[in-house]
Amino acid sequence: MAGAIGSQDALDRLRLANPAEIIRQVAESRARARRGFRILFVITWLVLVGGMATAIALTGRVHLDFLATWAPFILGGVPVTIGVSILSIVFATMFAVVGALGRLSTHAPVYAVATLYVSMVRGTPLIVQIIFVYLALPQFGIVLDPFVCGVFALAFNYGAYMTEIFRAGIQAIPRGQLEAASALAMTDRMTMQRIILPQAIRIVIPAIGNEFIAMIKDSALVSYVTIQETFWRASTTGSRYFRSFETLLVAAIIYWLLTILFSLVQERIERRLRESEVRL
Repeated sequence: MAGAIGSQDALDRLRLANPAEIIRQVAESRARARRGFRILFVITWLVLVGGMATAIALTGRVHLDFLATWAPFILGGVPVTIGVSILSIVFATMFAVVGALGRLSTHAPVYAVATLYVSMVRGTPLIVQIIFVYLALPQFGIVLDPFVCGVFALAFNYGAYMTEIFRAGIQAIPRGQLEAASALAMTDRMTMQRIILPQAIRIVIPAIGNEFIAMIKDSALVSYVTIQETFWRASTTGSRYFRSFETLLVAAIIYWLLTILFSLVQERIERRLRESEVRL
């Protein structure tokens, strides 16, 4: 009986409460729930990572003095890794835009070239393409700097995969907008520059972010053409001193942290895009 009376009193207070106060209380409750979720999330990560680190340390096979000596050398490859990834994604985007326009072309030769590019690149391993550019092209007198080889091969490969992303983004533009541009006597080039591409790029930005994160990891493959990025420094040092576990562990942690960092950046960009769409 007392419980029923208490519930009725609570309902009466709720009816008499200010709607703004109710909204504030609900917002505070949701904020507390989010904070609790984040705290529990961080604690779980710390426990798991700390447990793995402790287990590795207890084996007694990891030399911390070796790590302290060579970790700065391995970290010195991080700027090269980031530089290769950024340049590669920029040029890959250019390849993708051209490839997507070719895949949408009504001219058979243009469509054939774009389709061949996508099929050929997606049908061969990335490592083969990197080695081909570095070792096979010199037989025809085309000798490129290792850094240029690595960036070009990554961009050429990722451009083929991103071609389909841009093609889908372009096709996602409502047909009514194209008809409106035609009614305004806009040329095909003006329609593409002012209407289609700006919106398509906005659509595919999240997918480009995912490709960039994947490229950060695949950039380790350019070590095979002697580019001294993170993986090259880790593997070379580990092989020289027979301490590959320590050096490759450092490299793995570096790549992991880089992907986390750029994933957070990508999430922020996507959030800003969603907010701008709401404002529009």
